[in-house]
Amino acid sequence: MPTNFQLFGPAHLVILGAVPLLATILAAVQRQLPPGCKWLRVGLAVVLLLDWAVYWGYQAAHGQLAFPDRLPLELCDVTQCLVILALFTLNPAIFDLAYYIALAGASMALLTPNLLEPFPSFLTVQFFVGHGLDVTATLYLVWSRQARPRPGSAGRAMLALNIYAAIAGTFDWIFKTNYMYLRAKPQDASLLDFLGPWPWYIVASEGVALGLFLLLYLPFRQSALKVMQ
Repeated sequence: MPTNFQLFGPAHLVILGAVPLLATILAAVQRQLPPGCKWLRVGLAVVLLLDWAVYWGYQAAHGQLAFPDRLPLELCDVTQCLVILALFTLNPAIFDLAYYIALAGASMALLTPNLLEPFPSFLTVQFFVGHGLDVTATLYLVWSRQARPRPGSAGRAMLALNIYAAIAGTFDWIFKTNYMYLRAKPQDASLLDFLGPWPWYIVASEGVALGLFLLLYLPFRQSALKVMQ
């Protein structure tokens, strides 16, 4: 179905600009609050949780929730769960995973959205809200200095990503689904279009993911080295 959504058009650029802007505002507000104040962080977690519930409630109400190909098994679903848990708990291990997967995965989804309906339908708007809030919340946690990735976190995130890909791939193989685009590329333009045909784009995406994860940790590695000097 045509989506009538212009890639990097005015609406798309506004959405992309709103994500870091909102994260900046939230981080600035958090820094003005007393140390240890968590109402903003928990409130953002509740908003993300409600967004998740509304999306899947909508799917269920419209008969679009079905086994095996319409289940919350995509990487974006895992990402949102990790971000929500990170906001509620500030658990370092959970944040390590949320940081890389949200900023390397959800941000790519925002850049090259795979939309199945015309814009601005409910599902297309929710796509941008959900992915945008995942990235916003992750940046907010970092910029407000409530969380940061730990040494070795990039490697652990890659391991976790591959474990989940193996689980999703097994599900895809058994039920002929396409979670994580392991059996076919998305129908809309995406980064995968530059990585060759199946299965080579899967192999190439491993290198891309590792490169992005290392780049995402680079600012924290440099700050750690400065502290040690």
